[in-house]
Amino acid sequence: MQQSHRTYHWAAASLLQCLLAAVALGQQTYITRFDQFDGYTYLNSPMVSLAENGYHTQFGVRPVTWLALGFDYSISQGDLTVTPNLLLPSLQQSLGAELQQLAAAGAIPAGYKLVAPAHSLTQTFAGGPQLSTHRWKAFTLFVRPSVGIIHETATLKLTDPIEQAVVQQLAPSGKKTDHVIFYGAGGGIDLNVSRHVVLRIQGDFVHDHLFSDLLQNGRNTVRLSIGPAFEFGSNIAK
Repeated sequence: MQQSHRTYHWAAASLLQCLLAAVALGQQTYITRFDQFDGYTYLNSPMVSLAENGYHTQFGVRPVTWLALGFDYSISQGDLTVTPNLLLPSLQQSLGAELQQLAAAGAIPAGYKLVAPAHSLTQTFAGGPQLSTHRWKAFTLFVRPSVGIIHETATLKLTDPIEQAVVQQLAPSGKKTDHVIFYGAGGGIDLNVSRHVVLRIQGDFVHDHLFSDLLQNGRNTVRLSIGPAFEFGSNIAK
């Protein structure tokens, strides 16, 4: 048993030494002019119970080693749920009065909860600067402002006859589309697999107010992405 403990401690110490050695190797000496990222993305807006999966791509150019300028696009889809408490006060009042009339007529069961489920398709478009540090050979850290346009299409998924009678008044066609500006911040890490390939792990936290004609408050959205980025062009670290 003591021998196994000594073996475990020796392995852990060796791994730690390897990690420290990798960090101590110094800053990167090969930094390319361009990069292209393509990967999986997960988008989440807790306020409307929105969870989406999709695709994320970026293209960037580095005028200097610590600064990149680029374009960012993502497309994802999933399901969301809107409840009456999220709506504008005037809409809450009108829906509440309508539900009271239905209840008085015995058309809805006691304790009925109105919800509006929908399928969502979301696209984001952004561009701007990104700051990075190439101090360590094994990885690159970066941060950026996140400002752009978010475009969302919500298609109602109503199966309950009461939902269909009440909620479709908000979107008679069964579909609602909107686009607004979002703002926030993001960042992540590039794990340097080779000179020309990295594994990028990144996230953005932003705020927007989609469907302001229906929803009384804006919402916070988190986007997480992972995938390969390909580095190409001349070495600007010379």
